Amino acid sequence: MNYSSKIGWQVWSGLVLAGLTMLAAAVGLKLAVQAKPLPIYGTIADFTLTNQDNQAVRLARLRGQVWVADIIFTRCAGPCLKMTRQMKALQQALAGDRAAQLVTLTTDPEYDTPKVLRTYAERFGADRPGWNFLTGTKEQIAALAIDSLKLSMVEKTPQERQSPVDLFIHSTIFVVVDKRARLRGVFETTGEGTDPQQVEEQILAAVRQLEREG
Repeated sequence: MNYSSKIGWQVWSGLVLAGLTMLAAAVGLKLAVQAKPLPIYGTIADFTLTNQDNQAVRLARLRGQVWVADIIFTRCAGPCLKMTRQMKALQQALAGDRAAQLVTLTTDPEYDTPKVLRTYAERFGADRPGWNFLTGTKEQIAALAIDSLKLSMVEKTPQERQSPVDLFIHSTIFVVVDKRARLRGVFETTGEGTDPQQVEEQILAAVRQLEREG
């Protein structure tokens, strides 16, 4: 290949690359514009709970950030381990994005002290301060979980329990809260026929969309 042909090929390659870059940007912009606004299910009321490091966590600490929340208990022999593994997968997917936060509430505050939650968090490689495991009084947890996040939690009676750790019926959903402390997304994680990978992608898409909002 002579010199002039080489220069021509480089120019042509550069033009093609620039064209592809502009096309990709246009497609990305079009997809962003076409994304429908997520619904607003309600507003999160102020709260103060305690995390696995025995630190107070208030709503003000999360304002200005998008966060994903769920509810489990560390003695759970049911879906809680699967849910926590799914939350860990979200943590890994959001590893380069320090704006998004993860919040896990416990239904079992009498047992799930900060020390117990810290051991559980370490078991799953929870990244601090990006993933808070929260405890408090039953009333405080119920106010946030049930009233604000629309997560259910019901303690079973001794007669209803099938094992010593069959203690609660609780939601198996993940919820997403926007920067203005509004509930914007609800995602089932363990239902029959649920694809964990698809749910993760949906949650991540919601998080990224809310991060673009003011």
